[in-house]
Amino acid sequence: MTIAAADVTGIVLAGGMGRRMGGVDKGLVPLAGRPLVAHVLERLAPQVGAIVVNANQNRDRYAVFGHPVVADEVGGFAGPLAGLHAGMTAATTPYAVTVPCDSPFLPGDLVARLAAGLEREGAQIAVARTFAQPHPVFALVDRRVLPHLTAFLAGGGRKIDAWYASLPVAAVAFDDVEDAFRNINTIDELRAAIVPPECA
Repeated sequence: MTIAAADVTGIVLAGGMGRRMGGVDKGLVPLAGRPLVAHVLERLAPQVGAIVVNANQNRDRYAVFGHPVVADEVGGFAGPLAGLHAGMTAATTPYAVTVPCDSPFLPGDLVARLAAGLEREGAQIAVARTFAQPHPVFALVDRRVLPHLTAFLAGGGRKIDAWYASLPVAAVAFDDVEDAFRNINTIDELRAAIVPPECA
């Protein structure tokens, strides 16, 4: 079976507190005159059948982009797994892919390559990596694992690596586009970021 774009819901993770950027909502910080999340949505939209934004603050401002906005069901800004859980709960497709709101250069073939890796290895999760560096918040997930994730969170689990370790995971190499996974965590990184022509 080939996983088509229509089978995948994109979950944009914008539920954090932006501590390293001085407590601002990173997805709404401008880059080249547009919010970071706008760049992410533009790159992701052609690759998926639907998009959900996971945000725990400024939900009205995220809703302006035309996609459903869902907050964590787990309180206390519990991290990307809580965002994945909220997004998968809202999704209706067989698969979901997560991307962070602060990675405006994400690959245009991210979902296709993750899907190929998931199918090739018969895994339930496919995670991007560049060389020896995994990128756990760039992941394609089979929605049938939602009850497993719900139980993990209910038991107090929060670490994404620990949850992944309990399931069959395919690591998918993106060594050829290492820069595509740059994220913008600080004001200095924002100032240094240059939007490539194909992303502008």
